[in-house]
Amino acid sequence: MTPGSFPKKECILAIDDEEGFLDILKMTLASQGYLVHTASSPSEAIKLYGERWREISMVLLDHLLPEMSGDSVFENLQRLNPDVRVVLLTACEESVADEMLKKGLRGYLQKPFDFPDLARKIRDAINTPVVAGSASQWTA
Repeated sequence: MTPGSFPKKECILAIDDEEGFLDILKMTLASQGYLVHTASSPSEAIKLYGERWREISMVLLDHLLPEMSGDSVFENLQRLNPDVRVVLLTACEESVADEMLKKGLRGYLQKPFDFPDLARKIRDAINTPVVAGSASQWTA
């Protein structure tokens, strides 16, 4: 078999300052066949995404982070890739996601959440076509 004949694992970047939560998330998603990168700080996440955005299918992002808010991280990720697929995971109320949803956020889950709900949000984010007029339209 040629190297390209194996199905590509979907890659997820999970960003949260709670390392224990990241560990559980990584283990759970890896058991479902995902390749998972984690970052516990905004600067680490932005650097990692900048280096690997072409292989990262979607991002799971906490809203309350040290250094900067989830909104700011989202804006930084969009500067690197206007088509970034982000689902917000937070204990904050849904209103924090409203403005981000207008700017291209792919979904929102309030902590605590059930894994089937997370799995659905991940699949939706990965499978939803990119927004018309976005940068990836111009790469023919």
